Amino acid sequence: MARNKKLTQAAEKIGYVMGRADRKAHQVMRAGKLAKKELAALSKQVEQLKKQLEKSTKKLKRALA
Repeated sequence: MARNKKLTQAAEKIGYVMGRADRKAHQVMRAGKLAKKELAALSKQVEQLKKQLEKSTKKLKRALA
C-alpha cells in the first residue's frame, strides 16, 4: 500500500507543533518553580525586617521615655 505523502506531512507538522508546545510548557513550569522559591525568600526577608523594625521601635521608645 502506498503512503499518502500529505498525511505524512500533516503528521510531521502535528508532531513538531506538539513538541514545541511541550517544551514551552516545561519552560513555564520551571519559571513558576523559580518564582515560587524567590517569593518564599522575599517573604522570609520581609519577616526579618518586620522583627528588626519592632526591635528598633522598642529601643527608640525606651530612649525617648
